[in-house]
Amino acid sequence: MARYCKVERRKVLGEELSKHPFFTDEELAERFGVSVSTIRLDRGELGIPELRERTWAVANEAYSALKSLDNKELIGELVELVVGESACSKLMIDESMVLAKARVARGHYLFAQANSLSIALVDAPMALTGSVELKFVRPVHLGEIVVAQGSVLKRKQNKYWVQVSLNVDSEEVFLGNWILFAIEDPSATGNGDG
Repeated sequence: MARYCKVERRKVLGEELSKHPFFTDEELAERFGVSVSTIRLDRGELGIPELRERTWAVANEAYSALKSLDNKELIGELVELVVGESACSKLMIDESMVLAKARVARGHYLFAQANSLSIALVDAPMALTGSVELKFVRPVHLGEIVVAQGSVLKRKQNKYWVQVSLNVDSEEVFLGNWILFAIEDPSATGNGDG
């Protein structure tokens, strides 16, 4: 780890937080080899808000980009969305989502998080799931936070190929490959849903 003088550290800190706004002050302090209070002072001097405010700003920006579904239809909390490219959401597994005996998440919650994120990636007023290949890698337990990462692999006319990976910490727990159809005129489909 390189040691930085104050001016260099602040410059690099600003660059890091513009690329990765979810770093905590503790993670940054460890990365730069300084105290948490030094990081807070640096952020203050740079006019960079604390993590909670940065998270709120990024989430608001992501939700404003939603086109193919309503924000209430998305399962999990949207963290990042670049329509037609990539997206990220997170979901805390709570008591209402687990099987009573096993204390693991019901599969339909994980599928719903991944499916709604894949639909959010489609650049159209509406999208329908055509097919899905998926693999549950390991059970997800009560209290774990599931982070979904989705990306558009290919697009041809109104057809999208999307891959979504669900992870707990850095461990993959679910992987799915979607084929979705963009619907430009929702009234032309009757009353189907995503």
